[in-house]
Amino acid sequence: MECARVYTAVARFNHWSRAAAWSAGVCEATVQNYVEGAWRPSSATETLPVVNPATGEELERVPLSPAADVDHAAQAAARAYPAWRRVPVTDRVQYLFKLKALLEEHFEDLARTITMEAGKTLTESRGEMRRAIENVEVAAAAPILIQGYNSEDIAAGIDEIMIRQPLGVCAVIAPFNFPGMIPFWFFPYAIAAGNTSIIKPSERVPLTMEKVFALLDSLRLPPGVMNLVNGGREAVDAILDHPLIRAVSFVGSSATALHVYSRAAAHGKRVQCQGGAKNPVVILPDADVASATDIVADSAFGCAGQRCLASSFAITVGEASRPFADAMQARARARVTGYGLDDGVQMGPVITPESRARVEQLIDKAAREGATVTVDGRHPDVKYKKGNFVAPTILEDLPLTSDVAATEIFGPVLSIHRVDDIDAAINVVNSGRYGNQASLFTSSGASARKFRYEAEVGNVGINVGVAAPMAFFPFSGARESFFGDLHGQGRDAFEFFTQQKVVVERWPKAWSRKF
Repeated sequence: MECARVYTAVARFNHWSRAAAWSAGVCEATVQNYVEGAWRPSSATETLPVVNPATGEELERVPLSPAADVDHAAQAAARAYPAWRRVPVTDRVQYLFKLKALLEEHFEDLARTITMEAGKTLTESRGEMRRAIENVEVAAAAPILIQGYNSEDIAAGIDEIMIRQPLGVCAVIAPFNFPGMIPFWFFPYAIAAGNTSIIKPSERVPLTMEKVFALLDSLRLPPGVMNLVNGGREAVDAILDHPLIRAVSFVGSSATALHVYSRAAAHGKRVQCQGGAKNPVVILPDADVASATDIVADSAFGCAGQRCLASSFAITVGEASRPFADAMQARARARVTGYGLDDGVQMGPVITPESRARVEQLIDKAAREGATVTVDGRHPDVKYKKGNFVAPTILEDLPLTSDVAATEIFGPVLSIHRVDDIDAAINVVNSGRYGNQASLFTSSGASARKFRYEAEVGNVGINVGVAAPMAFFPFSGARESFFGDLHGQGRDAFEFFTQQKVVVERWPKAWSRKF
């Protein structure tokens, strides 16, 4: 217990990296929860290792908190809510201004932590934290974005007003692939709108959010406004079932998104669930092939393909087929795979040995289904032998009707397909289960307009490989890529984290004279 207290002090007040703490002689400790303004040990009887996916090094252990720990956090958040909602919104956002400054100050440490626990390159981790900070900036516009509207004299002497009020306790269930960014799609908006919040990070990557909460702790928010509970499925289900939790935000696979959406909605909660994806990218013959292949390579292989906007399915039209495929092969072979903290590395590992095995098995299955593996990333020769590395992989001639063509691989694998015209390409785009993103590469404005009009997806890229919305736009999704109505970020976030109340008022003169 003594070493845990020493590390907690280091983390909270000096914000050292864990490696620095180890080098100073501080022993490793289990990640703690943060409830009602204090770091608290979980009551869990089971922990899991937090492993650097590039080196295989165990960084720490994370508790699988039971439902009782979730209840403790929910009760604390519920106690904090009545006073917090009464804090003027102009005062609430002052905490966000201070948080932004702290995030900027500790930017590099947070980015390095993401790389260590999630496996990204340092450049990718920096980009992730920049997106997180942008959401804090947008949420700080709450005084404008939570405004309602009114009409005078809807009838003689009667006025009508719509006001927005907070919901109460809101929970975020975050995924492993963006441990720094995705919680920020939700909680800054929730607390700016007057709610209190519980964050459950992925048990695979709890260290980034632990450091974020060290920064939040230094803000001296009222106890219970922000709470952190580490755990796995039991903690998730406890969040979905808890009667004090009014709203749930989730990002993850479609199967889990449907579970979260169904179970939380059955308990009367407001829910937004971002699911999986199989993002197609269409290459027309008039596209700039050199530019398109550079952009698609970054989209398909960036973050080792472990992002919900990764292009994993290329559809070449007509004469674009061979030039694009040849150029993509060259870019896949040239991409440097390794540990994201090493100089010159362009792609890191996938998150776990199980993920690596799954990706390799899907490549095997694609070959059995008729694909030609023109660039094979299985078993790459890398420096770190204990890492979960799969190098960029290109599949060609995979039948559109095959299982792998419809499966979210979530790894650095791009399949390339051929169709005759843009109509056939759009038909392929709209025929899948998912609808997260689709991109088109062309020099034709008419083709671009047709594509953005007809593609049945939530996010469209035109000569853009990762159509990630800025923080002041909603992160959209369609079909099995999103369950719910209101999305994360921007105006949608404030709509989600507030409830509308309509007031109809009449003040007859006779009544007024009595006072």
